[in-house]
Amino acid sequence: MKTLLILSTLVVLTACSGGRDRLSSGSTAGATGPISRACLAADRSAASTSLCGCVQRVANAELSSTDRSRVARFFADPEFAHSIRISDTTANDNFWRRYQAFVRSARNQCG
Repeated sequence: MKTLLILSTLVVLTACSGGRDRLSSGSTAGATGPISRACLAADRSAASTSLCGCVQRVANAELSSTDRSRVARFFADPEFAHSIRISDTTANDNFWRRYQAFVRSARNQCG
């Protein structure tokens, strides 16, 4: 239940619902990066090192470093996510599609 809550929080924080470098960190625990740190710093009750590490591992595999930085910012600035979501630029539309695919993968792998 906790994992579902934190993964759902990723979507809620976006105020709505790829160029990829494939990396594999193996274990879900210990995967660190901007998303994992933001997930833990957001101080949500469902956040755990294991869950946030898993989400980071999925991000490492599916998102570029630039995309990972943007997603990490969603935790602290939901309005930023909303502005990207409603933007009409091709670049933001493409990012949003990559982000939605990432959220689906994180739900499947970490939930």
